[in-house]
Amino acid sequence: MAYKNIDYKKTKELITKIFNAYGFTSEDSDIITDILLAADLHGIESHGIQRLIRYHKAISEGVVNVHAEPEKLIETPISAVFDAHGAMGQVISYAAMKLAIEKAKITGIGMVTVRNSNHYGIAGYYSKMASDEDLIGVCMTNTEAIMVPTFASKAMLGTNPIAVAMPADPTPFLFDAATTVVTRGKVEVYNKKEQPLPMGWTLDEKGLDCDDPGKVLYNIIHRVGGGILPLGGSGELHSGYKGYGFAMLCEIFTAILSCGTTSNHKTDRSDTSHCFWAIDYGIFGDKKEIRSNMSRFLDELRNAPKAEGADRIYIHGEKELESVADKTKNGIPVNEKTFGEIQDIAASLGISSAEYIGAKF
Repeated sequence: MAYKNIDYKKTKELITKIFNAYGFTSEDSDIITDILLAADLHGIESHGIQRLIRYHKAISEGVVNVHAEPEKLIETPISAVFDAHGAMGQVISYAAMKLAIEKAKITGIGMVTVRNSNHYGIAGYYSKMASDEDLIGVCMTNTEAIMVPTFASKAMLGTNPIAVAMPADPTPFLFDAATTVVTRGKVEVYNKKEQPLPMGWTLDEKGLDCDDPGKVLYNIIHRVGGGILPLGGSGELHSGYKGYGFAMLCEIFTAILSCGTTSNHKTDRSDTSHCFWAIDYGIFGDKKEIRSNMSRFLDELRNAPKAEGADRIYIHGEKELESVADKTKNGIPVNEKTFGEIQDIAASLGISSAEYIGAKF
């Protein structure tokens, strides 16, 4: 499938205008758009504007409550629990991490959980919010059942990403990864491109390898069986049970602690759970010394002996930050199908997309 680059600033203006047209406030529209496009800038196409069609459907069908008023159910000096009441995931998540950061600056740690929310974009956006404030950030979310546990044939857990960010020089450590081999969004991209999936990514309803992205997505949506494998793949040979265990950790810190809905019971309604932690690493000693230790360790990793044929060792987040610089300057790659979806969505809201991204692909 063909791709073209669209201007980042103009695209941001258009997407913000679209969320305004749905009824979100200007502030919330800015937050949603910034998080959505952050995925594209970081090179994570699966969670970027190709997901706009998913949000459009959720908002149009009333799954996302545009005017939701999240409720703070429990609060202590170091923690809080929110019921999002169907809010857009990005809106409540941004507020939750802001609160965690505020608490960490006062008490040394802030831990906030959220239930009854929606898809919130890339987990790494929120952990980086804390890192940008010279704190350690941790963020997790559960999702609809997509992961097939080791030795099972039915999806019971989500992609359940774990993101951790810590300040360092010259760049922060930014880790953000699903606990499945790939995300559902990646399968959606393959489906749009009409390309077969690599073997070892997904299973059919019988628990057997499947390379048909359309079938995998159908089975996930209709809960027929099968789904995406945990990190490590099927069985125990390559430690798939570890990815399964990581997904369980995420489930514990999101749905279990918030008294929300676990992945296997999630519907297509607003029942996603998140967690957000901010930690002032100064509670463990001198911050300058700790940051220096981290920076030195990362530099040692960069300069470790390289494998034959390799010319660079990357630290988590470096590729993404380089991608941001490139795409901010040269534009965001968008495939033909996503380009058409953006045009159709804008038109349905009475917005002309031509002046922002052009009339033709």
